[in-house]
Amino acid sequence: MAIETKDFKLNRIRLGAAALNQTPMAWDTNCRQIRAALAAAREAGVGILCLPELCITGYGCEDMFFSPGIEQRAIELLQELLPDTAGIVACLGLPVLYEGALYNAVAVAGDGMLLGIVAKQHLAGDGIHYEPRWFRRWPGGEVGSIEIAGQDFPIGDVLFECGGVRIGFEICRDAWVADRTGCSLAQRGADVLLNPSASHFAFAKQQIRERFVLEGSRAFCVSYAYCNLLGNEAGRSIYDGGTLIATNGKMLVRGPRFSFADWLLTTTVVDVDSTRRAKAESFPVARSRDDEADRGLVTVDFDFPEVAEPIGSVAMRVGTHTLSVHTPPPRHPAWETGEHQKQEEFTRAVALALFDYLRKSHSKGFVVSISGGVDSSAVAVLIHLMVQLACRELGVRPFAEKLPRIPALLPDPHSDEAWSGFDKEQSQLAVRRLLTCVYQTTRNSSRATKHSAEIMSGAIGAEFVEWNVDALVDHYVETVSKVEGRHLRWETDDVALQNIQARARGPGAWLLANLRDSLLLTTSNRSEAAVGYATMDGDTCGGLAPIAGIDKAFLLDWLKWMETTGPAGIGPLPALKVVNDLAPTAELRPPAECQTDEADLMPYRVLDAIERAAIRDKLLPIDVFDTVRAQFGEYTAPQLGTWVERFFRLWCRNQWKRERYAPSFHLDDENLDPKTWCRFPILNSGFDRELAELREHVSEISAS
Repeated sequence: MAIETKDFKLNRIRLGAAALNQTPMAWDTNCRQIRAALAAAREAGVGILCLPELCITGYGCEDMFFSPGIEQRAIELLQELLPDTAGIVACLGLPVLYEGALYNAVAVAGDGMLLGIVAKQHLAGDGIHYEPRWFRRWPGGEVGSIEIAGQDFPIGDVLFECGGVRIGFEICRDAWVADRTGCSLAQRGADVLLNPSASHFAFAKQQIRERFVLEGSRAFCVSYAYCNLLGNEAGRSIYDGGTLIATNGKMLVRGPRFSFADWLLTTTVVDVDSTRRAKAESFPVARSRDDEADRGLVTVDFDFPEVAEPIGSVAMRVGTHTLSVHTPPPRHPAWETGEHQKQEEFTRAVALALFDYLRKSHSKGFVVSISGGVDSSAVAVLIHLMVQLACRELGVRPFAEKLPRIPALLPDPHSDEAWSGFDKEQSQLAVRRLLTCVYQTTRNSSRATKHSAEIMSGAIGAEFVEWNVDALVDHYVETVSKVEGRHLRWETDDVALQNIQARARGPGAWLLANLRDSLLLTTSNRSEAAVGYATMDGDTCGGLAPIAGIDKAFLLDWLKWMETTGPAGIGPLPALKVVNDLAPTAELRPPAECQTDEADLMPYRVLDAIERAAIRDKLLPIDVFDTVRAQFGEYTAPQLGTWVERFFRLWCRNQWKRERYAPSFHLDDENLDPKTWCRFPILNSGFDRELAELREHVSEISAS
């Protein structure tokens, strides 16, 4: 039934937003999941559906966007997907070549027909984003014409009127800027704004998204649907998939975040007349809705599905899960707003990222060189949590089916009864099949760390293996001693003798991972990366660095939280007490020296504060010193000055290490990854003048 603007009841529309777990250039998978979301939307009676930014190609194609074949394939697949939009108005994200420039765009389809192309007006070019490298921004207010399959379509700043309802677009960044595009669209009479996004995860970022969705719906007097990508799409970025729909400043529905499903759909019923009444008061000079001469307005007939449910009624579908209806809409899960929000987000984001990295890299499992300390234990526990969270959401069988190269997790994989729902014993078996923890001892290893590694590995269900590398270390030392013509001694060769132990552990771990077709995970954290407190080709061996984006102080707190509380729905892991009771140590010097990380460096909380001030905030040494001195009054000025200087010296000398780190997950705006966030010259001054000024500054303070 066509919508009549004069009929209040008939202006109810079911609005939908879908999150998709896509992969760059995985054409068949990406299209299959787009089709599944479209089919579920049609089943739910959705009239207008928002799909994520660049969902056909994947957002993270990087320089493959320069390939003409990628853009051409995307256009071909768009045409193949058009019949799947029967009965729905939907947007499909893809790159579009127009007059020699490539644009980040969405194709708008209605009832099986292409209606036009909207191009992104504000490109993300900061931090992790490089959109201006590949795309050109579209100027606001401009509309062109593009030929696709022999037919001309409008492209640019286009507004669509389908069945009397006007639909406009803010593509991701378009909503984050001060002059967001929604304002002009509202003045042109938009009833609905769709925001197809590829917005990477960062701590507490969802609250910002909620604010611009709410504010957009209120200020522009529209119903606003926001959707995002889901999962680890291309290796480093994590997408939480949280869909949002609001109207007139009221949030109607929030979709689940960090789902292990391939796609999820969130819908709610909105009232077009209510937003029009509000717009009549807020935008009295808005153009007439009958002005067909409005440039960039595409008008088509469209019959929206009839809606019987009340305004605000919500339907959700997560992958193949049963469609569920909620009235009133569900609230935030408790973990999203509680005091442990950061711990919960870290757990769920990294667990989902590990799961996607495992399956998308076609690997069979993980190998972790376990030390009994904080970092390697945190990595192993995150794999345990990956299995727990995924099996709880999907069930053990669907979880295993998503990892087809892993051997059957049950004695009888054909028994449906054995696979139904979540089973703790089965999930523990899954952990054992997926994770091998290797403890590589030397004469400098303690019983305490071995005990910690073994207890922790057993508690999560991992396979635990142990071997000794002293013979390898001794062979290297003896060989090089002969070349040098002297016996290497701790008094003169401390760092070299520490490093050879770490390096001797690398080949065995690599060999085991290769034999098992598994990912070898490195265990370095961001604090250690900042100062190069890691051995290249030793503890940095691996193809993925899951915790290289998070600081050591947070990891210490997170493991204590895991010991006593744990994530909602899973609970604590008390066995972590054996890890938390130990002082962090590399255990590379003789036991009599009682080596600890903080004695080698400085207290981790001080290190992290210095790093934030120096790297995140870009302060020079004196300003960094003044900043941390205000935070840590318990330390003397000379001590803090020594630590600040040590940080800068080590930071400058170790950029080459950060350049060689395995890929890491982006978690916040304090990332040190030079490939996505923080660039620094490998060869540099070492801040010699600035550090001399710091020493003078500290001397003046000490003398006063």
